[in-house]
Amino acid sequence: MHLRVTASLLGRGQQLERLSDGISLIALGYGLAPLLGTPLPLLGSGLCALLVILGLVHKYLAVRVALDAELFAELASRSDLPAATGQLDRALFDLNLKPSASDPRDWTTRSQAALGLLRRQGLCLALQIALCLTTLLTLPLIG
Repeated sequence: MHLRVTASLLGRGQQLERLSDGISLIALGYGLAPLLGTPLPLLGSGLCALLVILGLVHKYLAVRVALDAELFAELASRSDLPAATGQLDRALFDLNLKPSASDPRDWTTRSQAALGLLRRQGLCLALQIALCLTTLLTLPLIG
């Protein structure tokens, strides 16, 4: 059940990803406004660039969280968890996604690490939202 709960929590990362994608697209569109002949203050361009960079970092974290969510869901459905764990570790090692073919961590520790990724994803979104609000509030002041 622990693995199922972890998989369900990690699945919420998709909702965070959608919001981040929307903010990134708006920032990208606003940042590209000079291509249409609309002048954009240098500070506005910088803020938009920072929003897009945060969006890319968020996307990277979202991909990792989504992968973990699928893996935890798969492992929760397995009856022989120790064998499945070994197969998972070996597959991740073979794909160069892990430094070694074995991992001594238990599933509680692995769950905490995966949820740490979800927290980082949430923090990245919070920074993006804060920067977006700061940008919206300062645009009238910077031109």
